[in-house]
Amino acid sequence: MAALARYDAFDDDNDPYGEHDFGDVRYSGAELLWKIDYYDADMLYASPDPSDNAVTQRVLTVMLPSEY
Repeated sequence: MAALARYDAFDDDNDPYGEHDFGDVRYSGAELLWKIDYYDADMLYASPDPSDNAVTQRVLTVMLPSEY
């Protein structure tokens, strides 16, 4: 989790919208992908405003590239 928290390799190619919601890290020799999804308060649909904590639930998913 510390490697995810330190991730700062965002650029125009891998983060064209500046959302910082997807990345990849290496851990114990394995490549891992991570992404953040923004849901509404009921976690049924996309959040109407991801910047508003009152209406947004965030989910961090960590996976192997083969699982994407």
